[in-house]
Amino acid sequence: MYILQLYNYPVLSLAKNIFTQINLSTLALLCVFGFIAAAVDSIAGGGGLISLPAFLLVGLPTRLALGTNKFCSTSGTLMSSFEYGKNSKMNFKLLKYLFPFTFLGAALGVLVVLNINETFVQSLALILILFVGLFSIFSKSRGITNNFKGLNIKNIFLGILLAFAIGFYDGFLGPGTGSFLIFGLISIFGFDYINASGNAKFLNLISNITALILFAVHGQVNYILAIPVAICMIFGAKLGTRLALLKGAKIIKPVFISMSLAVAVKMLVSILS
Repeated sequence: MYILQLYNYPVLSLAKNIFTQINLSTLALLCVFGFIAAAVDSIAGGGGLISLPAFLLVGLPTRLALGTNKFCSTSGTLMSSFEYGKNSKMNFKLLKYLFPFTFLGAALGVLVVLNINETFVQSLALILILFVGLFSIFSKSRGITNNFKGLNIKNIFLGILLAFAIGFYDGFLGPGTGSFLIFGLISIFGFDYINASGNAKFLNLISNITALILFAVHGQVNYILAIPVAICMIFGAKLGTRLALLKGAKIIKPVFISMSLAVAVKMLVSILS
């Protein structure tokens, strides 16, 4: 009798209502896709190609799917950022210059998204990410060894431009953000793939949080689905980061190239459809 009385308390009653709203098979599907997406994303970016279509597949409206996916991916990015940072794969002397511009770029990207021709941005991003993927295929040694020589005015300035531009792109459109960041950090600072991934993950976390706040303010997050999927993505991100730290460029480079080209194909299909 006491247990039945507890079940009628407001908090437990709310929990009962939540679980009756969830189709468990749908939730299980989302959790599986979320786990895989976070593992891939923590290695080389591009996890949104897996998780976002899953939310759309179960019938969420586009904006709600974007906001819910952003909530989940932010949790995964937070975990992988923690793991990379714990293993000294982030350069905080550099990141302190870059992250404010990632924040500003992402905020501006969200604010202007309704006022710019999205097809033009998609076309430009398609060309750039194809270049990134193909260049990485034919560049055998790039990113294999860490050739970072230190900070100077030139590479800090170029890094700030990169952080602002990719932050803006992530707030505005999103696909390929991790690939662009990794490629840019390797090109500007001479990082290897593992250090580029660690620093890229922190910057991606900043742009994710910025976009998430704006989605949440506008009520575009389904927390009933988002919270359990986010938990699965935390575990996926932990696994992916461990693999990246263990295998280094041997696993990051092929996944990076594969996801870059996959993003390009998806964007081409979106433009032509």
